Amino acid sequence: MHFEARHTGPDANERAHISRTIGVNDNDDLAQRVVPASILSNEPLNLPSAVSETEVLQLLGDIAARNTVRRSLIGTGYYGTITPPVVLRNVLENPAWYTAYTPYQPEISQGRLEALLNFQTLVLELTGLGLANASLLDESTALAEAVTMAHRGAKSESNTVAVHDDIHPQHLAVLQTRCEPLGITVVTAPLADLVAIDAFCVVVSRPSSSGLVADDSTVRAIVTAASVRGGASVCVVDALASTLLTTPGSLGFDIAVGSAQRFGVPMGFGGPHAAFLAAKESYARTLPGRLVGVSTDTAGRPALRLALQTREQHIRREKATSNICTAQALLANIAGFYAAWHGREGLQAIARRVSSLAHAAAQLLLEHNAGTITSGSRFDTVTVHGVNADHVHAAALRHNMLLRRVSSDTVAFSIDETTTSHDVAALLTAFGVTVDA
Repeated sequence: MHFEARHTGPDANERAHISRTIGVNDNDDLAQRVVPASILSNEPLNLPSAVSETEVLQLLGDIAARNTVRRSLIGTGYYGTITPPVVLRNVLENPAWYTAYTPYQPEISQGRLEALLNFQTLVLELTGLGLANASLLDESTALAEAVTMAHRGAKSESNTVAVHDDIHPQHLAVLQTRCEPLGITVVTAPLADLVAIDAFCVVVSRPSSSGLVADDSTVRAIVTAASVRGGASVCVVDALASTLLTTPGSLGFDIAVGSAQRFGVPMGFGGPHAAFLAAKESYARTLPGRLVGVSTDTAGRPALRLALQTREQHIRREKATSNICTAQALLANIAGFYAAWHGREGLQAIARRVSSLAHAAAQLLLEHNAGTITSGSRFDTVTVHGVNADHVHAAALRHNMLLRRVSSDTVAFSIDETTTSHDVAALLTAFGVTVDA
């Protein structure tokens, strides 16, 4: 069968043959027989008349202009970021990069593989671990993959995963959904209590959802206790904070996951974003997702390829340890190029500025008695207790800002790369604090 016949669907003669074979007169007769009468409509669709592409774009633009654009300080894994113009023009808006969401015929896509290898190298430097994949679909599913990977190789006989209770809600929800059919029990507990729980895996969020960064000694104690029981440890990290904090690998974690979104990837109404998963090299055979490796070609020259593909379902089907044959390759490449553009010192400068603004906002709130803030180290997120959450939220909306409403008396906000001192001043007015920008 030639290409056209395979891809344009059946013609009139073929449709007539199909109808005769299954015993119907035509498509309408088929619909009458199989579609319930309660939902079957014989009327034509009530659609407006056709217009040109230019008119459609104008109409959609008019509709979009009716939206009220607000600055999101909600955080919880989604942050404002600045895509460097050179990356925007040459990668994100370039069809040569954005049309292939995963490496097709990867061994002849050496440039794409090199970019993904750059992303993997970035993740290794951020996490301090020995192995990283070429991205996953999002941070929540990356955490679920990390826990199930730990479960497959667990030495512990426990069927419980102990999760830090100060973790982003979407992470916990996805993890519970993935664990339930596998018979894995998900237990949440305060950070200090994780040491005593007998589990095949412990999950620590650093920074936590409320913004606190646990000290290194506390985290090491949790990781050590899990290891002694034969369990694994997973750290959920923030990519930007990781440029300043002790790496998960240095703290003894077996696995680390996170999102690369704030490395130049627009929020995009919540996605798509590239997640990452890094692990100790002992997990090489069970790591989910694509893995770019360095090899040599027949002439002995350096060459890149997708490594250890026997893990993947398109090779081993039901025996595969990963059912993820795709990735957020475009967004991973954006994050990798963003990091290359800024360099180590540039990323750390952005992180320090973000942290400085968050600490300044917290200090001013305390000085003006505008709520209480849990003491401890923090990176970009401030959680304020003892306030009227509805009142504060409404006041922030008047400045076109969106805050995170945690409860009736608690709100939180997260500073990001796009936040200015003027934004912080406007934010503080929502709490009744007036300062000069």
